Amino acid sequence: MASVDILFQPVDLPKLQLKNRIVMAPMTRTFSPGNVPNDKVVEYYRRRAEGGTGLIITEGTCIDHPAASGYPNVPSFYGEAALAGWKKVVDAVHEAGGKIAPQLWHVGGIRRPGVTPGGDTPGHSPSGMARPGKVTGHAMEQADIDAVVAGFAKAAADAKAIGMDAIELHGAHGYLIDQFFWDGTNDRGDAYGGDLADRSRFALEIVRAVRAAVGEDFPIIFRYSQWKQQDYSARLCETPEALGDFLKPLAEAGVDIFHCSTRRFWEPEFEGSDLNLAGWTRKLTGKPAITVGSVGLNADFLPNDGTANFREAEPASIDTLLERFEKDEFDLVAVGRALIANPDWANQVRDGKFEGLAAYEKDMLAELV
Repeated sequence: MASVDILFQPVDLPKLQLKNRIVMAPMTRTFSPGNVPNDKVVEYYRRRAEGGTGLIITEGTCIDHPAASGYPNVPSFYGEAALAGWKKVVDAVHEAGGKIAPQLWHVGGIRRPGVTPGGDTPGHSPSGMARPGKVTGHAMEQADIDAVVAGFAKAAADAKAIGMDAIELHGAHGYLIDQFFWDGTNDRGDAYGGDLADRSRFALEIVRAVRAAVGEDFPIIFRYSQWKQQDYSARLCETPEALGDFLKPLAEAGVDIFHCSTRRFWEPEFEGSDLNLAGWTRKLTGKPAITVGSVGLNADFLPNDGTANFREAEPASIDTLLERFEKDEFDLVAVGRALIANPDWANQVRDGKFEGLAAYEKDMLAELV
């Protein structure tokens, strides 16, 4: 195995300094009763910071909008109780030597009435669709768009006020922001529909509003993906040129770091180059990029929830990741399920204790701290 030292070099990004290159990927858990992070949530994040993770990106947290939440017991990022809970998380992570950013989230058309908070509010999306061709909810009007933009900006300002080190906007995986990007769920005839440049208007308004709310020096991370949970084969951009045209306006609007969500980090994004999505993003925008997708998963880490068939051993190996870091392809790497199973994954990798890494199992979530 190549030396893992490159993973543990301090990283000095323009607005964010980290002790290493390892990021905890955001993973929804639905373990915040009443939508308020409790002491178990505090301990969950503290343990991963103590275990050596440089930057924690929290599970998705819902902004203050009636249609933002799509699942029970997902933590909110508004209101006195929820923000007080998150302040405890921030303090615990900082005391353990880590840094933390909330992922700010609106599920869009995926919401179904009855989920708390929100009650009977239907899903909100650009064209009333959660997936192509099927209208199930409310097509957003201008007042809805304005309210959601304001909700993201307020959440970002609150994150800064309680001591978070950055924020991440969830623009991936077929949730609201991505529903505007994707032509499969956006067939609007106004300024928010049309080609991808016009379908990006909603996201650009959010980024600009967040930047105005937090000031110039506070980091904004933007997570995006080609694939959607509604369609793993969906693609926003078929060429590097199209990807550059999509990303550059987001960078100009205020995005500091792109979190490039793929299902397998080792797979090339476009023919003719070995660069993955994060590699292309960094090359095209000049902005720092986070890679993610089955990091550290092998035969022992196969998920049993049926969401994907992850390749075994070599493609997802740490060696493959290290080789790409040595080529300076991207800046940071986000680790998901491996950190669920091993709160001290970073320290174990640093110390070469690979044989001691526990396998991820879905049932771990039930009792996890």
